[in-house]
Amino acid sequence: VKYAESRGVLLVHAAGNDGEDLAVSRNFPNATYADGGRAANWIEVGASSWRGGEQLAASFSNYGTAQVDLFAPGEDILSTVPGGGYERNSGTSMAAPVVSGVAALLMSYFPKLSAADVKRLLLETATRYPDAMVARPGRPEEKVRFGDLSATGGVVDAYAAVRSALGKQGNVP
Repeated sequence: VKYAESRGVLLVHAAGNDGEDLAVSRNFPNATYADGGRAANWIEVGASSWRGGEQLAASFSNYGTAQVDLFAPGEDILSTVPGGGYERNSGTSMAAPVVSGVAALLMSYFPKLSAADVKRLLLETATRYPDAMVARPGRPEEKVRFGDLSATGGVVDAYAAVRSALGKQGNVP
């Protein structure tokens, strides 16, 4: 992780599918170094559901205000499968590639952006639902604020990220 970070790599990681609070339950790998400190170019991604409302947070997604940065679509995602073909799959391993794709879009279109710039853009432009009451992943009978499940209380937003990057260059359409 330190080697990748020293080379300007943005690391995007799936938070896990145990419906656990990562402030209490450990998940590996994570952004914390064994000798102290945190990886600055690391984004931890929880899974959101297409259902919205009380089911905005996917029931299986790990979460944590200080551990998960943002959420991304991760439920019933149509994806390729080994041997050919497509299937719908769910998991933070479906959500993290959404964030990776948005990051790749930004880095491709705006090659002067650093990994830190892209991370900042993704977190700043996430569509926020801080006060939306949702079923707590892993404990659907409990309702919590979506803003208490991640640092941003938001879901990645490719359009907003691109608009923001364009705006910073003075090219907003």
